[in-house]
Amino acid sequence: MKYLIGIVRIFVGVLFIISGYIKLNDPVGFSFKLEEYFSQGVLDLPIFMPYALAISITVVILEVLLGIMLIIGFKPKFTIWSLLGMIVFFTFLTFYSAYFNKVTDCGCFGDAIKLTPWESFTKDIVLLVLVLLLIFGRRWIKPLFSPVMAKVIMILSLVMCSAYAYYVLNHLPVIDFRPYEIGKNIEDGMGVPEGAPKAIFEYAWKFNVNGEEEVIVTHGDYPSVDGEFISVETTEIQKGYEPSVHDFTVEQDGQDYATELLQEPKLVMVVAYDLRKSDMEVFGAIKEVADQALKNGYKVIGMSASGPNQTDNLKKQFNLDFDFYFTDETALKTIVRSNPGVLVLEKGTIVQKVHYNDLKDLNFE
Repeated sequence: MKYLIGIVRIFVGVLFIISGYIKLNDPVGFSFKLEEYFSQGVLDLPIFMPYALAISITVVILEVLLGIMLIIGFKPKFTIWSLLGMIVFFTFLTFYSAYFNKVTDCGCFGDAIKLTPWESFTKDIVLLVLVLLLIFGRRWIKPLFSPVMAKVIMILSLVMCSAYAYYVLNHLPVIDFRPYEIGKNIEDGMGVPEGAPKAIFEYAWKFNVNGEEEVIVTHGDYPSVDGEFISVETTEIQKGYEPSVHDFTVEQDGQDYATELLQEPKLVMVVAYDLRKSDMEVFGAIKEVADQALKNGYKVIGMSASGPNQTDNLKKQFNLDFDFYFTDETALKTIVRSNPGVLVLEKGTIVQKVHYNDLKDLNFE
């Protein structure tokens, strides 16, 4: 039992540290996921939506610290019961997501590892069992360091986590797990490779045959039945290949210019998913960057999910010499964790991507 608890202790601790670090690398992305949970039609807790980012940072730092505390054996009683509370909370969320099909990705491992709702729930059930095992075997969890050294380790861990969170919030994630990282080609990400698996659907056809309902199941073909058709239910029984980049459109007046723009040899994208939430003071610097890019032969466009009234007012206010296009808000949030942010592309390949605090790092030579 002593050795089993030791193995479980290390496994759970490392898993919490990895899971916490991946989300700590991108707390803005995790806050978007929390906003989904808090929204109407899911948990119906819109009162918490303005605090999603603060909750995100608190949860991910706590997740990392609890993992470290478990491994070094610091305050084991508090640590284990805190882990239990956290995993019960996560298990509830993943079950809710899976059963009601509300949030299709819990964000447990950010964009690094994608899990289906039921996979996430299964993972949390396993962790719940392991944490309960730690509770029953708590007496075998011994500290690895003296109380003073353990406190020093925890203080340093807290400082490092806080500093890391501060950095990624004011710049961009250190590790970009999304399909819009520097070096990726957007058009390639939208394609489906030859031989990729296709989705398989099951069709339950309902007919009235001689006054009785009869259901015939096929995989697409309309059944040959001597009866009156009533209805059909479609169920996806196997998912097909899904491109890493999807829902990427660049629209203006109802027309999608994505394909055309992704062929531009020199393209600058100014991304602001929601102008109501953008830092307006930054657009003075955006104006300077855009003008510099235009002088160097770049085509500059704005991309936002905001309406034309807002984008037109912004252009007039800052005398912006480029047009805005409409793109889905979720896609823009995925492209860059900055509002606004700037990307530089060469024929669809992202060569530069910066937070608005790092506009000075852009190079248009």
